Amino acid sequence: MPDSSPSPRPLRSVCVYCGSSESTRAEYHDLATRMGAALASRGMRLVYGGGAVGLMGRCARAAHEAGGEVLGIMPRFLERREIVFSEVPHRMVDTMHERKIIMFNESDAFVVLPGGIGTLEEAVEVLSWRRLELHAKPIVFLSEDDFWAPFFHLIQHTIDANLTPASFAGTVFNTHALEECFAVLERAGVPQGA
Repeated sequence: MPDSSPSPRPLRSVCVYCGSSESTRAEYHDLATRMGAALASRGMRLVYGGGAVGLMGRCARAAHEAGGEVLGIMPRFLERREIVFSEVPHRMVDTMHERKIIMFNESDAFVVLPGGIGTLEEAVEVLSWRRLELHAKPIVFLSEDDFWAPFFHLIQHTIDANLTPASFAGTVFNTHALEECFAVLERAGVPQGA
């Protein structure tokens, strides 16, 4: 008997969380640039933090220059630090909470590139919401050098301590190449009702 469950629709909009540092490794900046171009080439809109610096600036610039659609969300108090990338549409908000909920609502999936505490905080929040079954959107971490390996070790540690169910490991993906990341995203699609 054929499966009658509704199939997921293709992704249209991907939120990318990543660092705003200009002084990190050139390989991370390059990965962000390639991610932006890859989103544009696949007709997927980039949703991101709105900045013109670091990985996020490079990702947005590459998507824009490749003809892709980009939406930035910038809290006013970060405007001088992260510098609005004014060549793309953006929304100015007052708080980080507003930024994160708009990014969540405007996205079908999440990709986490290398980043610091801010990137980790954004990623952990959508993971927590996934754990609470508040959404079923795909969450994919991408690093080509195992940058996120310690984080996945920590998740496994919480599973081993019976603080996180073992099934949760299957809801978040650790990828090591751009094509692998997009294969996971495209396989997942957007669940019905998401």
